[in-house]
Amino acid sequence: MSAVKSQGTFLGHPKGLFLLFTTELWERFSYYAMRAVLVLYLVDQVHNQGGGGLGWSQSDALSLYGTFTGLVFLTPLIGGWLADNFLGQRKSIYIGGAMMATGQFLLAAPHAWFPSNEITIFYIGLGVLILGNGLFKPNIATMVGDLYQEGDHRRDGAFTIFYMGINIGSALSGFVVAWAYTHFGYNDVVNGQDVFINNWQAGFFCAGVGMLFSLVIQFIFGHKLLGKIGTVPAAKLNKHKNQKNVEKQPLTKIERDRIKVIMVMGLFTIIFWAGFEQAGGLMNLFTNEFTDRHLGSWIIPTTYFQSLNAIFIVLFAPVIASIWIRLGSKEPTSPVKFALGLIFLGIGFLFMIGAVLQIDGDANAKSSMWWLVGAYFFHTMGELCLSPIGLSMVTKLAPLRIASLLMGFWFLFMAAANKVAGIVGSFIGNDGSKEEQLANAISIFSGIAITAVVSSIILYFMADKLVDWMHGAENKAHHNEPLNEEIEVTAEHEAISVKPN
Repeated sequence: MSAVKSQGTFLGHPKGLFLLFTTELWERFSYYAMRAVLVLYLVDQVHNQGGGGLGWSQSDALSLYGTFTGLVFLTPLIGGWLADNFLGQRKSIYIGGAMMATGQFLLAAPHAWFPSNEITIFYIGLGVLILGNGLFKPNIATMVGDLYQEGDHRRDGAFTIFYMGINIGSALSGFVVAWAYTHFGYNDVVNGQDVFINNWQAGFFCAGVGMLFSLVIQFIFGHKLLGKIGTVPAAKLNKHKNQKNVEKQPLTKIERDRIKVIMVMGLFTIIFWAGFEQAGGLMNLFTNEFTDRHLGSWIIPTTYFQSLNAIFIVLFAPVIASIWIRLGSKEPTSPVKFALGLIFLGIGFLFMIGAVLQIDGDANAKSSMWWLVGAYFFHTMGELCLSPIGLSMVTKLAPLRIASLLMGFWFLFMAAANKVAGIVGSFIGNDGSKEEQLANAISIFSGIAITAVVSSIILYFMADKLVDWMHGAENKAHHNEPLNEEIEVTAEHEAISVKPN
């Protein structure tokens, strides 16, 4: 890849790293701000009935949410290919960022502007946002690696800093978007009653502004701090390095075994993320409808809880990493860590079951918010236990000649998990009473908890065989850079592929 001409360092790293850090921070702020209010906007009553939303059923809203997040994991495959072969990373980021900002602002368009076409504008906004995401997401992290020469020991630390930007942006989003939709909300009289209408469009507008920050910062400082990095498609850069055609050879037994590990772990990946991704869907709706969010006289905005995962990652990733270090040779293997992650996921949903049981079928009752805090905490612990798996595992086990193909399969697993999450959440029902919704919710939470625990037990007993199929790949890298592994869980969650130099 092209090397950037040094523009000085900051904290021992090229200044370009902090440009990319800031660019990604605001992009992730934009995405999570939008995600935090999406289902809330969809299910809120329509504007002439005392609400600021589209009035969809919870089932339909969660189904769309699953489709949207699933496509978010698919489009980077196309965007990465376009960047590598035609556009280059920098141009892809500019185009993708502009499209994402446009999509957010289309979602922010007030109903009054398009009284008869608001649904059409909404779908166009989502579509543009998804396509822009495909161009932006896979390329920004790759440019981080290009800042460093091969073998530079600072590279791992650079990605740790970069992923912190993701978490900071995610954590900020829930707080800022809540300010936006409440501050710009308004009181109205509906059927003789005073009601407060949340301005969800202001939330989407706030997300669009965040995306503009990301784009403008990159545009102003990119040339100075990044030089020619990302301006030339990777295929052209590698043209002279790969003149010799690699003969197609059949897969060896070791390669076949390692591919089996990827496929088996991919199935458990679907189970974990299908449960975990209830956070932005069903758990978000449960927070809004059935949780007592009073703190004294102040009502905590629903979207604040969407920031808990990112906050917990920043606080506890070093703690989990230090535990692995202290265990030394007794540190669990990657499949066992994955099984622990599934156990933690199940424990998290036990807290959600507790929240429903506290309500005890009374539609007018509310559960304590601490059930939610506990659920998000254990879900994050589960996420951190998965950190040595995911994309890192694929890069360790995939035969070089089909590495991109298998990375694509891994993204398909992630996309499927998000779609399954939407389908599972939609079982909450369409137009049932709140009592029926609570009954459905406890069935969903119980089903996910049982599935997670049973899956973890199965995986635990498969762990030794899976390690055998890795044929030494686990042992070589198992204890390397544990802190970096714990932080890089965010890369898997965000569907960011980090390409080696």
